Order: sequence, then structure tokens, then C-alpha cells
Amino acid sequence: MRAITRSTPVVALGFVVALALGVSPSSAQQWPQRTVRLLLPIGPGTAPDFAARLFAERLAPRWGQPVIVENRQGADGLVALSAFVGARDSHTLFFSYAAPITINPLFHDKLPYDPARDLVPIGSTSALFLAVAVPASLKIGTMTELVGLARSQPGKLNWVGAPGLPEIFFGGFNKSADLNMVRVSYREMSQAVVDLSEARFHAMSTSLTNILPQVHAGKIRVLAVTNRDRSPVLPDVPTAMEAGYPELTAEGLLGFFGGRDMPADLRDRIAADIRTVAADPAIAPRLTAAGQILRSFTPAEYAAAIEDQRARVAAIVHATGMKMSQ
Repeated sequence: MRAITRSTPVVALGFVVALALGVSPSSAQQWPQRTVRLLLPIGPGTAPDFAARLFAERLAPRWGQPVIVENRQGADGLVALSAFVGARDSHTLFFSYAAPITINPLFHDKLPYDPARDLVPIGSTSALFLAVAVPASLKIGTMTELVGLARSQPGKLNWVGAPGLPEIFFGGFNKSADLNMVRVSYREMSQAVVDLSEARFHAMSTSLTNILPQVHAGKIRVLAVTNRDRSPVLPDVPTAMEAGYPELTAEGLLGFFGGRDMPADLRDRIAADIRTVAADPAIAPRLTAAGQILRSFTPAEYAAAIEDQRARVAAIVHATGMKMSQ
């Protein structure tokens, strides 16, 4: 009995030290104890929604609890982010592109969250394929031909960029390549795709999934994808790097985030489970069919990729004085 009494303070001291370090010794083992909510800043039926539901479906049996996807679209993701930050709950995760960290701070004077503190990168799942496209009737087939046409007709060609990375990176390209193409804003990207197919403007930067039906219909031609890899859906289309325009390289990373109070051991446990799901041979083909490519990063790799994107986006915005379209 005396030996037990002497050991008790040691155990208690170890627990206090663990708490002081921000790590609960058993948090990862005991989690989850109830339904896990996965908040998304975009609506159902979108590419991020598809990826979130695909991983939620596979994570639920691993965790022994339901994983519920909740779409909270609106206001550049601020609706979902306000709900996520306000929850302060380890059973509420955030699934998103990196814009809440890399883009929103550049265009919003006040945010309901601290990008550096309230969003802890856990792990990525995939990247959206982003593309530069033109009307098929324009009769050009390469990025170099688009550049040549724009330089031969300064101020005469119009372009549209989907909000976020496509708009920012094509705007930066327009400036760095010394092109005088005029940006046109659309409230609805679906209408912009229709107008591109009818040649009502001349170039568009957007996700591949947005334009793929019109590409297959022969009304839109993709000149390049901005990702590091070619799309398996359009294997003959070069990357921007291959086309000679590395400044256009950008990937729409998707992944999981935790809140500011998430212990490191729990973050690492969730990240490992995400990578296990990603390693399933059935996952990559389903992502490919949805216009994405598998990107399975550790927390450190994911954080580094987000930081790289943040720095590049900030440099473009500051160089161009760009204002995001509404």
C-alpha cells in the first residue's frame, strides 16, 4: 500500500507536465467519443464536397463513430469558419481548400478567426486540377499562341478567373507576361462556362471539373493545367510548367484542419488515419474521375505547402494590386 502511495504523486506530476506541454497522454486513444462533424465552406455536389464525403465514408468505420459532412457555404467561407472556430470542439473538424489561410487575410480587413492560430493543418487529401481554357472556335491550341494573340491585340481580349487561386494566378500571369487582357467578373461561374463555350470572352482560368463537359462536347479547349502533374482525364494537355509558364503553377489543395486546442498526438493520429484511407487503391481513381489528384501529406508537409501557397499568393496580390471579384 505504501509503494502505491509513493507512486501516485509521480503519476500526477507526469499528467501535469503533459498538460503543460499541451498534450493529453490519452487524447488520441480515447477519441472520438461521439459523432465527428466535418464543416465545409462550399456547397454539396462540388469537388471539395466529393472529396470530403469520400474520406468521411472511409474514416467512420475506422473511428467507430459517424462522420457527418455539413455544408456551410457563403461569404468566402466565413460562414463555415465562424461555426468551426466557435465550436472549440475536438469532434468538429474543418475540410477546405487553403484559401482561409492563403487568400482571405489579403482581401478581408476583419476576419472572425486568426489564420495562424485557429486552423491547424492535419493532412491533405487531394488537389483540384486547375486549367486555362479558351473557346474551341478561337482556333488556338497552346499557351504560347494565346500569349501571341493577346500581345497582337492589346486590350481586345477578355478573361475570367474563378474566385480564388485561378483568378489570382492568371491575373499574376497576365501582368508578368506583359499582357493587356481585360478581366471580366461573373457572379455565377456556370454562366461563365456557357459564355466561354460561345466565345463571348477569350480565356478562362478555373477548375477542370467546371469545364470538362464542354471540353468533351468540343466547345472548349484546355491549353494547360496548372498542377505539377498532367490530368489523367486529359493526358495530352501539358502542365503550365511544360508549356513554358512556370509562374502559372498552382494546385487547389484540399484537406483537414483542426482547431487551436487540438493536441499534437490527436492531430497526428487523425493524420495517420487520413493517409491510411488515401493509400486504399480504390481512392485515387475515384478522385481522378472527379477532376482531382491524390495528395496525401503529413501535417508538416501540408503546413509547408500551405505556407508556400500563402507566400506566392501574397506576392502576386501585392505586385498587381488585385481586388477579388465578387
